[in-house]
Amino acid sequence: MDRLDHALLLALEAEGRLSFADLGERVGLSKSPCWKRVHALEQTGVISGYRAVIDPLRLGLDTAAFVQIVVAFDQHDAFEQAVRKHPRILSAHATVGEADYLLQVLAPGMAALDDFLRQELWRLPGVQRFTTTIAMRTIKPMGSITANAPPAKAQRV
Repeated sequence: MDRLDHALLLALEAEGRLSFADLGERVGLSKSPCWKRVHALEQTGVISGYRAVIDPLRLGLDTAAFVQIVVAFDQHDAFEQAVRKHPRILSAHATVGEADYLLQVLAPGMAALDDFLRQELWRLPGVQRFTTTIAMRTIKPMGSITANAPPAKAQRV
């Protein structure tokens, strides 16, 4: 990966709907070499997909929570499979510390969150206990992955 690949990734993170001509113009490439580099980044898995950024508030999802979960030792695989399938769970991370996992959940209000926690979450495989933290407001919904990557080398991947 070189500085041009890094610049392409920064531009795509900021605005994923750029045409290859516009993207190339921003990083100093013509359309065809720009397409080839983006295609190579897709093929190597550096770019794993494209998606729209959705405002959860506009969809009525006004309650965000982070849930720390402790899971029975022999149930981690089953728990992770269930979490991957559950639509209410936005993201899930295996953690080190007092809890085994940290989940991010969105709900259309406190009643719906309470229902999810009481009726669904505790029924996932292996759940022994959990602690929920409610987010009052979102300060920074998503930062740049590319901006946090080590400096680009002079070689291509």
